[in-house]
Amino acid sequence: MTHRWMRSAPFDIGLIFGPPLLSTLVALLIPSLRVMDTPVWAWVFFVIFIDVAHVYSSLYRIYLDPQEFSRRRSLYLNVPLACWVVGVMLYRHSALAFWRVLAYVAVFHFVRQQYGFLRIYQYLQSARSRLDDFLDACAIYATMLYPLAFWHADPARKFAWFVQGDFLRLPTAVALASRWFYGVILAVFALRQVQLYAQGNTINWGKIGIVASTAAAWYVGIVYLNSDFAFTVTNVVAHGVPYIALVWLYGNRKFKGTGSWLEFIHRPAMLALFLLPLLGAAYFEEGVWDILVWKEHASVFGGLGFSWELPRAAMNFLVPFLILPQATHYVLDAWIWKLNDSNPGLRSYLFGEELSPQASKSLPAMRAELSRSR
Repeated sequence: MTHRWMRSAPFDIGLIFGPPLLSTLVALLIPSLRVMDTPVWAWVFFVIFIDVAHVYSSLYRIYLDPQEFSRRRSLYLNVPLACWVVGVMLYRHSALAFWRVLAYVAVFHFVRQQYGFLRIYQYLQSARSRLDDFLDACAIYATMLYPLAFWHADPARKFAWFVQGDFLRLPTAVALASRWFYGVILAVFALRQVQLYAQGNTINWGKIGIVASTAAAWYVGIVYLNSDFAFTVTNVVAHGVPYIALVWLYGNRKFKGTGSWLEFIHRPAMLALFLLPLLGAAYFEEGVWDILVWKEHASVFGGLGFSWELPRAAMNFLVPFLILPQATHYVLDAWIWKLNDSNPGLRSYLFGEELSPQASKSLPAMRAELSRSR
């Protein structure tokens, strides 16, 4: 049995688990990336054009797909409203409480994305045991939970998720215990892969790549190096680039043959047209943030800015509103990538398989809907 990729070896290696490995190597080999503060040029490239842009790629998966949006219209309309209401209540209570809750929701989202990629590569390996599934899950979670525990227990970390103090403090003993779990689980995982190879089984390079790249990026970016710049490089690239690639692959397969504008921009030759709206939306959003809230990078946004501070009453509503793209992205990801009957055809769009009879019934309706949207 040959090994299966989501699209191809170059695509998966280059865009799914290659970015975390590459960003880790860059952080290790270039000492200038270990400075305390992230330079402005790096903030623009990594934060705006990768981190924020990947949030807007969800639009292709949800709100710009007329079939998908109409299928779960109430969910896709009510989640942003609920996020804004909850955000207003939290921010009115305490700005720190608002950022702290958002930070933990974001961390959960980041962790679950890596687990989701692991599950995809497990699915591509048709023959596997429940024991291996369990061990794989323990390994991918260990790669992230130990660095997070270390971060929570070490007050000397020179970076924050959103704002200083958004993470709670944990006893050092928690980090020490998680380190033992981390070491044992990853050692057992590695030995199991060697055993499977020795028994003549096909090596699941995708699964190994996800575990190894996640372990490298999270350990180096959080534990080994203590730099805001290094953390930004490893964290953002490892998360944002694979997500954008996943959305593109999904759309490339789903909209093929529909004749819509969505099919056009998901062609490989039209990649720039796929990315430009994401970059533009990300730049605009960060400009609004900087002009009205942060006031830190006026030069990036044409020197625009206000010298006065908005009243607290206005901030109570404004900040939760501005965070809606991210918050909605975090929450809806719990629905849109589930490989079950709640997402008809998702397996075929991710793995390039033939549609099931149930899913294929919706194709004529989808094509008609997309044609009307042109």
